[in-house]
Amino acid sequence: MRVMKQMVSESNYSVTEFIFMGLTVQREFQLPLFVLFLLNYTATVVGNLSLMNLICLNSHLHTPMYFFIFNLSCIDFCYSLVCNPTMLMSFVSEHNTISYAGCMSQLFLFCFFANSECYVLTAMAYDRYVAICHPLKYTTVMSPKICSLLVFGSYLMGFAGAMTHTGFMIRLSFCNSNIINHYMCDIFPLLQLSCTSTYVNELVSSAVVGTIIILSSLIILVSYAMILSNILHMSSSKGWSKALGTCGSHIITVSLFYGSGLLAYVKPSSAETVGQGKIFSVFYTLVVPMLNPLIYSLRNKDVKLAVKRTMKRVTS
Repeated sequence: MRVMKQMVSESNYSVTEFIFMGLTVQREFQLPLFVLFLLNYTATVVGNLSLMNLICLNSHLHTPMYFFIFNLSCIDFCYSLVCNPTMLMSFVSEHNTISYAGCMSQLFLFCFFANSECYVLTAMAYDRYVAICHPLKYTTVMSPKICSLLVFGSYLMGFAGAMTHTGFMIRLSFCNSNIINHYMCDIFPLLQLSCTSTYVNELVSSAVVGTIIILSSLIILVSYAMILSNILHMSSSKGWSKALGTCGSHIITVSLFYGSGLLAYVKPSSAETVGQGKIFSVFYTLVVPMLNPLIYSLRNKDVKLAVKRTMKRVTS
């Protein structure tokens, strides 16, 4: 028994670093994709930082809805810092490596921000429900204290999920291949490399991800069912358009994030489906964080007004 424990202990440290295979191994696509995703990274950073600054600098945006949008942009900004650099390095470096500790840290941060975004999007759906279905009680129900608790709860749940995923990943042994079929340290590509049983990890991952999806989806669906019911009882077309306008941006964001996330994690047990999941993960790790600032600014009169006011201050 002691010899067995020693072998497992040694195997845990036999892999000291991992090598990312990247998005593609075809050399003719390396440079075009590098330029494309560098532009994506720049747009994501600039877009989310700009939206956060606009919300901070303009007092008319200091409302519960924009408080949640600020946190969503903050998550997307941090998300891009975790995912994009390793993706870009895979296009310009022959051996894009990461240490074992670095890989586990990236896995933790990735899970933390992904889980937190799910819960923040859920809180935003509840916020829209209160704003449309109970407008007279809105300032009382969505008080600064309640909004802060909702966001704190989102980060706390995200932290708990990330700790669970990372904790169970650390207990595995990696003693054979160290080449990750991905551009970052994700759960299922890492499970493919383990030389010990991953049954418990797959069970825990399914339970955690399932809980997040079921809980958040249920709250979002119920919120929008109540909103739709309220809209159908509105007599004026102006009320219809205003209600739909306040929800449109959030519906687009939720559809993009959840849709691409589900496609990435459908049947992730084989190497082939892990490769497919890698392609779909580009959308929720790289594309969605870039699009969110555009979705919440181009479709929003308040943000456009904030841009005009800010530009006037700068030019004057």
